[in-house]
Amino acid sequence: MRGRDSNSLRGRVAFVTGAARGQGRAHAVKLAAEGADVIAVDLCDQIASVPYPLASSEDLAATVKLVEDLGGRIVARQADVRDRNALQQALQAGLDEFGRLDIVIANAGIAPLQAGAEGWRDVIDVNLTGVHHTVEVAVPTLVEQGDGGSIVLISSVAGLVGMGGSDPGALAYTAAKHGIVGLMRQYANLLAAHSIRVNSVHPTGVKTPMIDNDFTRQFLQQVVAEAERPMDMGNALPVQAVEPEDIANAVAWLVSDAGRYVTGVALPVDAGSVNKR
Repeated sequence: MRGRDSNSLRGRVAFVTGAARGQGRAHAVKLAAEGADVIAVDLCDQIASVPYPLASSEDLAATVKLVEDLGGRIVARQADVRDRNALQQALQAGLDEFGRLDIVIANAGIAPLQAGAEGWRDVIDVNLTGVHHTVEVAVPTLVEQGDGGSIVLISSVAGLVGMGGSDPGALAYTAAKHGIVGLMRQYANLLAAHSIRVNSVHPTGVKTPMIDNDFTRQFLQQVVAEAERPMDMGNALPVQAVEPEDIANAVAWLVSDAGRYVTGVALPVDAGSVNKR
């Protein structure tokens, strides 16, 4: 049996990148609880410039189990969003199983937060070009089906404002996350005639392995030391970081019929972080 949620997405199929853990897993599980079938993709490998452990194949298997425990159907594949052909093959495996596509969640991302040519290139390639690849491989099916669809690009508050601190390592991350807003706005215009909605979501810090690791904690401590103030993630509401499920709840609303006329919107789920700045 499905979970206790409303099954508002029953009969729909969602394509989720970066699905092995963190926000991607939360999106997959939430959409499955709402009745959707899931095509889950993750690299499940390390990128040399990323100083914290990335998701593993065991993490992706855990996502599969969580979806199946809800009574959901899922096709999971390892693929690199930087490799458009591999991403296309992963999507096709899901299309072969489920026969259609309705929802796209471009979630895969990294945050090395370090300067240098390799770090810049990897962040732009994963966080921006990977989002572009995700949309591009999905759009032909959505258009051909003629039933519309919903695409959500996962950005960050760093896609709306600059990050604090003087460390240049945040440049690529901030640039890529701002770039996602440009992609979202342009795709929203390009695809509106096909009733395909495109929005971006901008979380504050989220309790995932991307920020809950030794490297990122040290980076944040450096920012705090420069500012000469206590640890503060910059939120207006009294919370340091939100849960992955908080972001997944917003995404589930955006892709449902409740958000059927919402497109071209950059939606902060940020505990007031942007407003505070």
